[in-house]
Amino acid sequence: MIDDPKRQIDAVRRTLGDRTIESGAALVATISQVYPTDIDDLWEVVTDPERIVRWFAPVSGELKEGGHYQVEGNANGSITRCDKPRGYSATWEFGGQVSWIEVRLTPERDGTRFELEHVAKAEFPNDFWDRYGPGATGVGWDLAMLGLSRHLGDPSAPLDPEVIATWHTTEEGRTFLRLAADRWAEVAAGYGVDPAAAKAQGDHTYAFYTGTESGDAPAH
Repeated sequence: MIDDPKRQIDAVRRTLGDRTIESGAALVATISQVYPTDIDDLWEVVTDPERIVRWFAPVSGELKEGGHYQVEGNANGSITRCDKPRGYSATWEFGGQVSWIEVRLTPERDGTRFELEHVAKAEFPNDFWDRYGPGATGVGWDLAMLGLSRHLGDPSAPLDPEVIATWHTTEEGRTFLRLAADRWAEVAAGYGVDPAAAKAQGDHTYAFYTGTESGDAPAH
């Protein structure tokens, strides 16, 4: 699925911050990577259902401003802004919770930076956050960035459901998930979470994504 998990992990930029939204305080997780393609092609990759399914998941609905979308087996929501080819915004609704995503595409060097911002209400105390931290959704987005890298490396290759279903059990998959969980733990510590608690969050996130821990599923 990927030749060098660490190289992919190192190519990604991750941050965590605060914001005040209409409903109160919010946490803002941002993930980005520069891809070797132009902005118009990357726009097509992240908005055309026939290409989205090759790197992310099947998506149905009206993929336009004001439309409603459904990610198969995952979140749904409404598209609140569409600014071709620079980006779009949408609600991200899963498990009775509503958060918000914004995708920004920016030419950079010889390619285009894909940046995704995920905004969620900061509701504390929060048992889920205390256990998993930002990696709960962050590792999921890391997997999306990996899928995007793979697709742009071979645009004609679809995702293989059988490979995806067992990838977390392979050495390559475990290495990638361990590295991703650890990076989000580092982000949490940089944000102000006690380093020992942040490390424990990374361990729980890794255990969940590798299928060695039971519990409610994080949704990216």
